[in-house]
Amino acid sequence: MALNLNIENERVLVVSVSGRLVKEDYERLVPEVERLIREHGKIRILFDMHDLHGWTAAAMWEDTKFGFRHFHDIERLAVVGEKRWQKGMAVFCRPFTKAEVRYFDHAQADEARRWVQEQLVQTPMTM
Repeated sequence: MALNLNIENERVLVVSVSGRLVKEDYERLVPEVERLIREHGKIRILFDMHDLHGWTAAAMWEDTKFGFRHFHDIERLAVVGEKRWQKGMAVFCRPFTKAEVRYFDHAQADEARRWVQEQLVQTPMTM
Protein backbone atom coordinates (compact mmCIF):
# COMPACT_ATOMS: atom_id res chain seq x y z
CA MET A 1 0.00 0.00 0.00
CA ALA A 2 1.19 3.46 -0.79
CA LEU A 3 -0.20 6.35 1.22
CA ASN A 4 1.13 9.81 0.54
CA LEU A 5 0.06 12.90 2.51
CA ASN A 6 0.62 16.40 1.19
CA ILE A 7 -0.55 19.59 2.88
CA GLU A 8 -1.58 21.79 -0.02
CA ASN A 9 -2.19 24.75 2.26
CA GLU A 10 -2.97 24.93 5.96
CA ARG A 11 -6.55 23.68 5.51
CA VAL A 12 -6.28 21.35 2.50
CA LEU A 13 -4.82 17.86 2.83
CA VAL A 14 -4.19 15.77 -0.28
CA VAL A 15 -4.27 12.04 0.44
CA SER A 16 -3.00 9.85 -2.41
CA VAL A 17 -3.55 6.11 -2.06
CA SER A 18 -2.94 2.98 -4.09
CA GLY A 19 -3.00 -0.73 -3.39
CA ARG A 20 -5.00 -1.78 -0.34
CA LEU A 21 -5.58 0.42 2.73
CA VAL A 22 -4.47 -1.18 6.00
CA LYS A 23 -4.79 -0.15 9.65
CA GLU A 24 -1.26 1.27 9.67
CA ASP A 25 -2.24 3.75 6.96
CA TYR A 26 -4.82 5.22 9.33
CA GLU A 27 -2.17 5.36 12.06
CA ARG A 28 -0.32 7.79 9.75
CA LEU A 29 -3.36 9.62 8.38
CA VAL A 30 -5.44 10.25 11.49
CA PRO A 31 -2.81 12.11 13.57
CA GLU A 32 -2.09 14.45 10.65
CA VAL A 33 -5.79 15.17 10.09
CA GLU A 34 -6.31 15.75 13.82
CA ARG A 35 -3.30 18.10 13.98
CA LEU A 36 -4.69 20.18 11.10
CA ILE A 37 -8.13 20.30 12.73
CA ARG A 38 -6.63 21.38 16.07
CA GLU A 39 -4.59 24.11 14.41
CA HIS A 40 -7.04 25.39 11.78
CA GLY A 41 -10.57 24.18 12.53
CA LYS A 42 -12.51 22.65 9.66
CA ILE A 43 -10.37 21.25 6.88
CA ARG A 44 -10.81 19.99 3.33
CA ILE A 45 -9.48 16.74 1.90
CA LEU A 46 -8.71 15.67 -1.64
CA PHE A 47 -8.67 11.83 -1.58
CA ASP A 48 -6.93 10.63 -4.75
CA MET A 49 -7.12 6.90 -5.56
CA HIS A 50 -4.80 5.23 -8.08
CA ASP A 51 -5.18 1.48 -8.55
CA LEU A 52 -6.89 1.17 -5.15
CA HIS A 53 -8.06 -2.34 -4.26
CA GLY A 54 -10.07 -1.57 -1.12
CA TRP A 55 -9.55 -1.84 2.63
CA THR A 56 -8.69 -4.58 5.07
CA ALA A 57 -11.32 -5.18 7.79
CA ALA A 58 -9.10 -3.44 10.35
CA ALA A 59 -8.68 -0.42 8.07
CA MET A 60 -12.44 -0.28 7.47
CA TRP A 61 -12.96 -0.18 11.26
CA GLU A 62 -10.43 2.65 11.59
CA ASP A 63 -12.22 4.51 8.79
CA THR A 64 -15.57 4.10 10.54
CA LYS A 65 -14.19 5.40 13.85
CA PHE A 66 -12.56 8.31 12.01
CA GLY A 67 -15.86 9.21 10.34
CA PHE A 68 -17.77 9.31 13.61
CA ARG A 69 -15.05 11.24 15.45
CA HIS A 70 -14.71 13.87 12.71
CA PHE A 71 -18.30 14.07 11.45
CA HIS A 72 -18.30 17.90 11.64
CA ASP A 73 -14.59 18.63 11.06
CA ILE A 74 -14.29 18.16 7.31
CA GLU A 75 -15.84 20.88 5.17
CA ARG A 76 -15.25 19.45 1.68
CA LEU A 77 -14.15 16.04 0.46
CA ALA A 78 -13.10 15.63 -3.16
CA VAL A 79 -12.85 11.96 -4.12
CA VAL A 80 -10.78 11.35 -7.26
CA GLY A 81 -10.93 7.86 -8.70
CA GLU A 82 -10.95 5.62 -11.70
CA LYS A 83 -13.53 2.91 -11.08
CA ARG A 84 -17.31 2.76 -10.74
CA TRP A 85 -17.13 1.39 -7.15
CA GLN A 86 -15.02 4.40 -6.14
CA LYS A 87 -17.73 6.74 -7.37
CA GLY A 88 -20.24 4.67 -5.39
CA MET A 89 -18.02 4.98 -2.33
CA ALA A 90 -18.24 8.78 -2.56
CA VAL A 91 -22.04 8.55 -2.55
CA PHE A 92 -22.03 5.95 0.26
CA CYS A 93 -19.94 8.11 2.62
CA ARG A 94 -22.23 11.18 2.44
CA PRO A 95 -24.46 10.21 5.40
CA PHE A 96 -21.36 9.73 7.57
CA THR A 97 -20.03 13.27 7.28
CA LYS A 98 -21.22 16.86 7.22
CA ALA A 99 -18.69 17.50 4.44
CA GLU A 100 -19.80 18.41 0.97
CA VAL A 101 -18.64 15.35 -1.00
CA ARG A 102 -18.00 15.26 -4.74
CA TYR A 103 -16.57 12.57 -6.99
CA PHE A 104 -14.21 13.33 -9.88
CA ASP A 105 -12.66 11.00 -12.46
CA HIS A 106 -8.88 11.22 -12.87
CA ALA A 107 -9.39 13.27 -16.03
CA GLN A 108 -11.04 15.88 -13.76
CA ALA A 109 -8.24 15.95 -11.15
CA ASP A 110 -7.46 19.64 -11.78
CA GLU A 111 -11.15 20.48 -11.38
CA ALA A 112 -11.23 18.55 -8.09
CA ARG A 113 -8.24 20.50 -6.81
CA ARG A 114 -9.86 23.83 -7.76
CA TRP A 115 -13.17 22.81 -6.15
CA VAL A 116 -11.62 21.68 -2.87
CA GLN A 117 -9.79 25.01 -2.60
CA GLU A 118 -12.42 27.45 -3.90
CA GLN A 119 -13.83 30.02 -1.51
CA LEU A 120 -11.40 28.83 1.13
CA VAL A 121 -11.58 31.26 4.00
CA GLN A 122 -8.52 31.22 6.20
CA THR A 123 -9.35 30.81 9.86
CA PRO A 124 -7.43 32.95 12.35
CA MET A 125 -4.98 31.10 14.57
CA THR A 126 -5.91 30.94 18.24
CA MET A 127 -3.32 31.13 20.94
